[in-house]
Amino acid sequence: MANLKKLKLSLTTYIFIGLILGLAAGWIFGKSILPVANPLADIFLRLLRMAIMPLIIVSIISGVVSVGGAAGLGRLSLKTFIYYIVSSLMAILTGQILVNIFKPGVGAQIGLEEAPKHLAAANQNILDLFIRIIPENPFESLAKGDVLPVIFFCILFGYFITQLKEKQRTNLTAFFQAAFETVMKLTQFVVWSAPLGVFGIIARIVAKTGFGAFQSLGFYFLIVLFGLSIHAFVNLPLLLITIARVNPYKHYKGMPSALLTAFTTCSTMVTLPLTMEAVTKNSKVSQKIANFVLPIGATVNMDGTALYEGVATIFIAQVYGFDLSFSAQIIVVLTALLASIGAASVPMSGLVMMSIILKAVGLPLEGVAIILAVDRVLDMFRTMVNVLSDSCGSVIVARLEGESLKGIGEQIPA
Repeated sequence: MANLKKLKLSLTTYIFIGLILGLAAGWIFGKSILPVANPLADIFLRLLRMAIMPLIIVSIISGVVSVGGAAGLGRLSLKTFIYYIVSSLMAILTGQILVNIFKPGVGAQIGLEEAPKHLAAANQNILDLFIRIIPENPFESLAKGDVLPVIFFCILFGYFITQLKEKQRTNLTAFFQAAFETVMKLTQFVVWSAPLGVFGIIARIVAKTGFGAFQSLGFYFLIVLFGLSIHAFVNLPLLLITIARVNPYKHYKGMPSALLTAFTTCSTMVTLPLTMEAVTKNSKVSQKIANFVLPIGATVNMDGTALYEGVATIFIAQVYGFDLSFSAQIIVVLTALLASIGAASVPMSGLVMMSIILKAVGLPLEGVAIILAVDRVLDMFRTMVNVLSDSCGSVIVARLEGESLKGIGEQIPA
């Protein structure tokens, strides 16, 4: 029995095993694995999506209530959004520098694939991204899974709970904190299905696309990966060291399960339960900070997506033979920042939102089709960076709020 306890594997290990087996199954069996892979992938994603909106509601409201009155909420919001803007701009500028130095699109001979038939974002302006945050009907937004209006409503609802009389405030605070604990237990149950879900997702991708999905766009692919790596292993650790005075390794060592789930699902929102667990248990961030920072970050803080959108736009311009001026590239930077904030945290959303940037700089919208061949693979990596940035933001905000994070990096025994 003692030996069996020693051999007990962590969730991260099981997820990694599922990933490896999925790669092998997709390669060996090809499309014949799909009758097995598709149900496993779909059930896992449906279970996670089931928990997402309840988790957002109770975590945001309980987080806002825990912060306190207007002064505490305003201070925490300011620190949170300053971090989001700074980290996103660092990501975008990193990508812009690399794509202008290496020029992966210059001289590239790439044939267009079939252009997408419908790009709703092409008819949307930047102002729309802000207007749609305010819900006409919060319940309709909830039913549609429209996250931004739900977050806006929950922040307001949580704030006005803090303005109630003490008895009413205490009762509602206790209710939402108990609801949060309940939903977290539910999500912990759900995430233990992750190894099977990861197996199904990876096997399905490999069976359909193989390993050569990005061969024709290898240089562009490598530039984006290089930029994401710089942001993940240079920019974000620099922010942790200089602002939070935290050893990046101690924080990063608790993130593998969340990052692997982000890699396979391509959704920061789906990964939110695992991110919250990693940040609170490994990095010792309080529930108060995590409940406020992470759900908002999963929607509006998209560093990897922002970097990718900037690089992809310049790459498309280079393929078409356009030489974007400095002012045009400034528009790319600003629009990429806003588009990344408005991008839904679901697979392939960055591809759709990028049409806004192409329209802003006057590039042909058909250019989106150039990168379709490798977008799904890059989506996996940029989602990992999105999740990693959210987690770093919670650590930084926690430190700015005076939390000690004592014991960071020390895993709690299962």
